[in-house]
Amino acid sequence: MSKNLGPVCKLCRREGEKLYLKGERCFTPKCGIERRNFAPGQHGRTGSRGGNRSGRESDYLRQLRAKQRARRVYGVLERQFHRYYEVARGRHGLTGLNLLQILESRLDNVVYRLGFAVSRRQARQLVRHGHVAVDGRKVNIPSYQVSQGEEITIRENSKKVPILEIAKEFASHQPLPNWLEIDRDNYKGKVLALPKREDINLPVNEQLIVELYSK
Repeated sequence: MSKNLGPVCKLCRREGEKLYLKGERCFTPKCGIERRNFAPGQHGRTGSRGGNRSGRESDYLRQLRAKQRARRVYGVLERQFHRYYEVARGRHGLTGLNLLQILESRLDNVVYRLGFAVSRRQARQLVRHGHVAVDGRKVNIPSYQVSQGEEITIRENSKKVPILEIAKEFASHQPLPNWLEIDRDNYKGKVLALPKREDINLPVNEQLIVELYSK
């Protein structure tokens, strides 16, 4: 499956809830869910969101929707998401939590969590354009897995990128992640530990994803 390049608000409408894919816009009346809270497409106003004709979802469909929702939140393609699941399954502990920790440890997500971007999509762009360094070394791979103790910074020559100031203002109104150490004035942060489940406040049901892949 190719990367989605269309309007991301349609993804939220498809899932029937906010996935916070467009940063500050999601907190305004311009949010797609606020304006058109029905699924996109010809039958969006009258049909169910992927259920059967009675409007009831099967167990399989609920599991599939949970996986699709997680993929869309983190901006991960199907093949890569399945690889993450296989890695999570091979680790000690709960597979669902391991999967979420892998997704949260992606460099683009960490850059977003640090408040250097207003969305994960924008964070991915910052990384790809070479504005981000890990322990002083430029890393332009959004899927790079950040480890505990690593320091993430915006490179010196990139600190005047206009979106950084906008992101800093946006992030000042958001809660600080407990698992990260953040110095937003100097555009740097550090991974203190892997996030706990209570640190990941997202509309994602990891247990349904595990059930889907366990079939």
